[in-house]
Amino acid sequence: MDLIMRQVPTYLIIGNGRVARHMCRYFESLDIPYTQWHRQMPQSALAPLAAQASHILLLIRDDAIESFAATHLAAADALKIHFSGALHAAGIYGAHPLMTFGAELYAPEKYRDIHFIIDADAPDFADLLPGLPNAHARLDPAQKAKYHALCVMAGNFSCLLWQKLFDTLQSEFDIPAAAARPYLSQQTENLLADYAAALTGPLARGDAATIARNLAALKGDEFQPVYQAFVTAYTGKQEKAS
Repeated sequence: MDLIMRQVPTYLIIGNGRVARHMCRYFESLDIPYTQWHRQMPQSALAPLAAQASHILLLIRDDAIESFAATHLAAADALKIHFSGALHAAGIYGAHPLMTFGAELYAPEKYRDIHFIIDADAPDFADLLPGLPNAHARLDPAQKAKYHALCVMAGNFSCLLWQKLFDTLQSEFDIPAAAARPYLSQQTENLLADYAAALTGPLARGDAATIARNLAALKGDEFQPVYQAFVTAYTGKQEKAS
């Protein structure tokens, strides 16, 4: 393995989903050569590509990573890496890109800004993902599930809240969704400028009367318990801090 990592890397990217497509774009912007295999290709093409690779990126569904590696890559001497934020797999190092990947590909500088969270026992980043200039941090495998849960809540769950606002503005209030874009933009700017001071509204003010009216207005809406859960979480956080 040490010999493999000292050689010029030969990457094999397995998968053709969003993350795989974004990583292909990133590698191309850095002039890093790679090969690729995915399930739309002949199965017979995989073994020779794996045999030639020094680094194999398993950019497939989390629940398929371990079984795929055991079934198809057992004979490969390459360093095996997955990008899952929650998974800890024997013989496959984790390197989670702290980023969301949309349908459209990004500009090269956006990929370079990605912070990778790698397993605590992973090789040096220069050996794990040679050629990538990204910043990185290490995380104990026992902490990965909580780390990923927080990422999901912050990124994915906040997306559900904005979708709810955009949809309701249009469908119920006859207000264009675009009307909320400056609000989203400014909230994002406030978080980036000083996340600790970015919270506004009735929770930050301790405005119990407005909170009660909000909850009453959401009666029968599937998002009412979501609002209540945030009130409970915030209240508990404040009580712990006091």
